[in-house]
Amino acid sequence: MSAPPRWAARVRGIVFDLDGTLIDSYSAITESLNRARDGHGLPALPEEVVRVHVGHGLPALIADLVGPDHVETGVRLFRERYAEVYASGTTALPHATAVVEALAGRGYALAVASNKPARFSEAILSTLGMRAAFRAVLGPDVTGATKPDPTMLRLCREALGTEQHETLYVGDMVLDVETARRAGVPVVLVPGGSSSPQALLQSGERVLSGLPDLLSLLPSRAPTATGLTRDAERA
Repeated sequence: MSAPPRWAARVRGIVFDLDGTLIDSYSAITESLNRARDGHGLPALPEEVVRVHVGHGLPALIADLVGPDHVETGVRLFRERYAEVYASGTTALPHATAVVEALAGRGYALAVASNKPARFSEAILSTLGMRAAFRAVLGPDVTGATKPDPTMLRLCREALGTEQHETLYVGDMVLDVETARRAGVPVVLVPGGSSSPQALLQSGERVLSGLPDLLSLLPSRAPTATGLTRDAERA
């Protein structure tokens, strides 16, 4: 991996996206989406088709793959099934738990900002043993806005007590790039989610080979607000 960017020395708080960044919930999402499609007389779709539409919020997913005229009933059918299968159909991505624990141990303040409802994100992170590492877990049901609106990242920063230049956002989609830019925070990307590796590279932002790269990118100890070097303050 290339040398860390100069902003890395200033980071005190890290906000993670969830699906495709820390967890793989695509099996449960696909099953729930197909329940909504079946309820409207549509055939099931394979996971690889559903995956590329995930990340923009549930109403957008239903509008794309069930139909814009069926959003209300589609969302209801999806949520009924998702409540039944989300736990069994979700796993932590490789190294996610270890990386989160290591960053928390280094003193970084952590949060999650996902277009998944926070009640599901909270339950999933608790089941996977990661919830205690995060100071905040936010979603559109809490913030009233979906990414790329920057509200969720702003509220995460407030929960973490960090400024824009002290906050790193970690995501897996081009949508996450737009969100970070609107919020005025640096962003890094991990492959394996809804956006293709090529699309991530074309965003112009740093693409990691995987979550463990964060441990090399960031200092071994999170800087304090008073412990920044003069060079870091000027960068």
